[in-house]
Amino acid sequence: MTDFLINVANYFISSPWELIGAASGLLCVWLIIRENIWNWPVGLAYALVSLLVFYNARLYSDLVLHVFYVFMNGYGWYYWLRGAGARSSGGRLVVARLSMRSASLLGTATVIGIIAMGWLFDYYTDADLAYWDSTTTVMSFAAMWMAAHKYIENWIVWLVIDVLATGIYIFKGIWPYAVLYGLYIPMAVWGWMAWSRSMSSSMVTDPAPS
Repeated sequence: MTDFLINVANYFISSPWELIGAASGLLCVWLIIRENIWNWPVGLAYALVSLLVFYNARLYSDLVLHVFYVFMNGYGWYYWLRGAGARSSGGRLVVARLSMRSASLLGTATVIGIIAMGWLFDYYTDADLAYWDSTTTVMSFAAMWMAAHKYIENWIVWLVIDVLATGIYIFKGIWPYAVLYGLYIPMAVWGWMAWSRSMSSSMVTDPAPS
């Protein structure tokens, strides 16, 4: 038991960036569930730290994903502040549903992206779990875009991502991120429920793909 505790302590001491990334990622999701705009700057910090973590782990699809997160956190921050347009209520972007057309286009692009990214990383790099990693990466592109636009379906996609990513990080031994994504699973359900309540007063549907 003593040796186990020493090993755990040594792991945490030797992996500070993983711990910082996991903590900021957890805070970011808690804030977005509450529709708090501060989730975007916190998410930006999480993305920057995660670049180092995934580079060291040779999970290159995840590395590409977190480069995307850096830009999308800036975009989401702007969109929640200034991009609401017709979907604003009291100057605040409201939760909405995707139209069927938007969902179809996004789903098709996601499948094509998974196949293309998986093949590229599998053929041209030494990436581990190229297709599995690409699946969570490309799905996260779609989910992040939906979150930036406050479409409630992002929580369904995140739920699938969280289950897959938890398994990947356990396999790779990135334990803080495995725990983080394990915690994300019930938080995705919580997010769906919270945003459903928020949407009930407006019932907005995406008028057109954007």
